[in-house]
Amino acid sequence: MTLWIDTHCHLDEFEAHAGIDHLDAVRAQAARAGVAHCVLPAVERANLDAVRMLAHRHGDSYALGIHPLFTGRAEDGDLAVLQAQVQVHLADPRLVAIGEIGLDYFVPGLEPERQERFFRAQLRLARQTGLPVILHTRRSVDKVLKGLREVPVTGGIAHAFNGSLQQAQAFIALGFKLGFGGAVTYDRALQLRRLAAQLPLESLVLETDAPDIPPHWLYVTAAVRAAGQPAARNTPGELPRIAEVVAGLRGMPVPALAEAARANACAALPRLAALLPAAPASE
Repeated sequence: MTLWIDTHCHLDEFEAHAGIDHLDAVRAQAARAGVAHCVLPAVERANLDAVRMLAHRHGDSYALGIHPLFTGRAEDGDLAVLQAQVQVHLADPRLVAIGEIGLDYFVPGLEPERQERFFRAQLRLARQTGLPVILHTRRSVDKVLKGLREVPVTGGIAHAFNGSLQQAQAFIALGFKLGFGGAVTYDRALQLRRLAAQLPLESLVLETDAPDIPPHWLYVTAAVRAAGQPAARNTPGELPRIAEVVAGLRGMPVPALAEAARANACAALPRLAALLPAAPASE
């Protein structure tokens, strides 16, 4: 079986849902589909412990950070709590990054200055600890790049990348890999699909952002949702099918993409290498 790494999965968000959405069932289904490893980023103080415990429970890895969308309800002291937690668990091999951190200028009502203060503080934490970062860059790519140039870190992943070719090249020049997930499966995502096809293979990693960013085959239109059908929930088990789309765009065999994506993930998050099972001989 081809083995995959989901470099961005919010597995803890499935905890509160019953039946098939229970996180253990979701993770087990993904494992059956060939998803050998998931990286679980934290988003706020309240789930720092949750992602760590889940990573140990399922043999995955985790990142600790405060997401820009949560800066509005975060307390100033949460940065000190985060720093303390990172220091306490720095020797844990399953702690692979600082994240999910960054900036978001899409959602209204968030203070840009506060977001930027949290972002830079977490970049400094990554720099102090030598950990890579997992970045959120929605409508904020240039500002994120500016922050990285002013507070350099060891690299990481620009999650759910959806910028220009020039911006992609800027991230690559700074030592980052670019995360591609469900958004690349939409025919209308022309720029994103061109990037997935044309960027150097060594610059790509694969992700789901589950339960968010569902691929096109799970998407439920606003009209259908208004009629009473709930929005689709993405899962890490969708990663192999997303990868098939990327492989098709690049005109390459799926196992070759799996091998490259695994190597790229380990380059972006060096602690991953010691946590992964050996690749199948067929690859």
